[in-house]
Amino acid sequence: MERLKSLVSIALEMDHRKLSDAIKDDTTSIRASAIAIEAGINTLHTAVRDAQSLQHYQAILEWLSPTDFPAQQHDIISRRQEGTAQWFLDSAEFKEWLQGSNKTLFCPGIPGAGKTMMAAITIEHLCRTAQPEVGLAYLFCNYNSQVNQSVHGLLSALLKQLVQSRMDLIALVKHLYDHHWKQKSRPSLDEIFTALSTICSYYVGVYFVVDALDECSDQDGTRSRLVEKLHDLQAKTNVRLLFTSRFIPDVTEKFRSDPVLEVRASEEDVKRFVAGQIPRLPKCIRCDRELALTVQSKIVEAVDGMFLLARLHVDSLQDKRIKPKVLSTLEKLTKGAAALDEAYRGAIKRIEEQLAEDRSLARRTIAWVSYAQRPLTSQELCHALAIEPGDIELYSDNAYDVEDIISVCAGLVTIDEESNVIRLVHYTTQEYFERIRSDWNPDAQEEIATTCLTYLAFDTFRSGSCPSDEKFEERIRENVLLDYAGRHWAEHVRPVEATISKLALAFLQNPVLVSCCTQLISVGRYKYRGYSQRFPQATTGLHLSARLGLVLLSRLIFTADCEDFPIDVDSKDKYGRTPLSWAAENGHEAVVKLL
Repeated sequence: MERLKSLVSIALEMDHRKLSDAIKDDTTSIRASAIAIEAGINTLHTAVRDAQSLQHYQAILEWLSPTDFPAQQHDIISRRQEGTAQWFLDSAEFKEWLQGSNKTLFCPGIPGAGKTMMAAITIEHLCRTAQPEVGLAYLFCNYNSQVNQSVHGLLSALLKQLVQSRMDLIALVKHLYDHHWKQKSRPSLDEIFTALSTICSYYVGVYFVVDALDECSDQDGTRSRLVEKLHDLQAKTNVRLLFTSRFIPDVTEKFRSDPVLEVRASEEDVKRFVAGQIPRLPKCIRCDRELALTVQSKIVEAVDGMFLLARLHVDSLQDKRIKPKVLSTLEKLTKGAAALDEAYRGAIKRIEEQLAEDRSLARRTIAWVSYAQRPLTSQELCHALAIEPGDIELYSDNAYDVEDIISVCAGLVTIDEESNVIRLVHYTTQEYFERIRSDWNPDAQEEIATTCLTYLAFDTFRSGSCPSDEKFEERIRENVLLDYAGRHWAEHVRPVEATISKLALAFLQNPVLVSCCTQLISVGRYKYRGYSQRFPQATTGLHLSARLGLVLLSRLIFTADCEDFPIDVDSKDKYGRTPLSWAAENGHEAVVKLL
């Protein structure tokens, strides 16, 4: 306004020269402002395009594989005791694998020797030393994730990591994404292998590290085919392979012509590990240097190359608060083949000696973690433990803190901070509980099945299936346990159908709850527009029980046929399918005979 007043004043005074100069200055100022605004708009457009490109890039990576192995690597390496495993990195076999003519290195070890940590240390070493033009990808096979660890999925995870390291290579898989996104399909194994081979050729060399090959199921040939495909890739491109595994004849036979470097916890490594654990032991150990050294030497002497055993022995001292009890425990440390089982029995004994509430919480936690059909997140476990029979919603006041859950389990349960997965400390821990859980906690499956069915019958799900992708995703986000309970309740119900039939039947006779569950189990892990609506609507409880192979419940639905719940064995869902066709497709022979 003041500027305009000045111009008017000049004009009135008829000082044309001054007026012209003033207008010129004003025009220059406006032009500069316009240029600045245009630059700002261009910057904003660039930022929006970059954000959209990054979002699209992330969508392609997630589509390739939802598995986040780098997060697992971060979890594992964060537990490394500084200085351990240097002998492995300095070994002639490892150095030859890094740069020599031997492109495959097999690293077997006894249970608990520290094979996974050795794999993680190898990965970290390669991350620090490899040149940018050298690729690196890795797999951590897991006994508790075998359902999701197909050859297709594992190779896709390797492909994802290699593309993740080189954004300029995204175009090489974008055509796969675009094609299958439109077709609402998934690439074949051949397509994934071809893409992986092409991506590898853009690197000077590629290192693949595969941990716990023995934990990759071979019932359907997954393990054998994975090794075969990686060797095929190695024959076509400059790929180096490192595998860890337990000593299993079927696995070791695959590498009979390759160099072998056994993984064992060296005496020096165990000393470092125990020394690093002293600060978390009772004060009587921390403040007595001589006693701390005794703890160190006794554990080193007892473990015989097993890091896991060292960890369990350290845990056994957590509640020993006077020197005589520490020394007594050290004298009883077991050695040899039976040492692990003895250490686990000691942990169980410590659990049983806790207060009743803590003992119950530990039992329920270990039951959930050991029976789970896939790894559980800490939030899923906390919600599962908060549910009581008869609940109609989740009461947050009933939820335990995850630290309290871990603390009552005598060192047998741990949480991976980066991936937020809660698990047993080792594969051998799972094997131990598979042997003893029916005696130690015989009602576990019934309690888990009850929890799943109680959760699936919550009031919030009585609106039935979700009408859109957005609503479906919102439901999954807001109900943390729904994905697990909806997809896996039948596995927990099947062994206890007779004892849990009343609750299960009430669920199966509710059309809206059946619709909600059917939508969930029908939806795949990969998203595309309208993906959540690709499920058979008008599904009955008999359709669902037949599809999931629940023989007794299918029979009970027949006998429950009444005016309120009329049953038509030949009823068809919106896909035109009968309960019999679902049972046949899923290989449930007993249900097929029943229907």
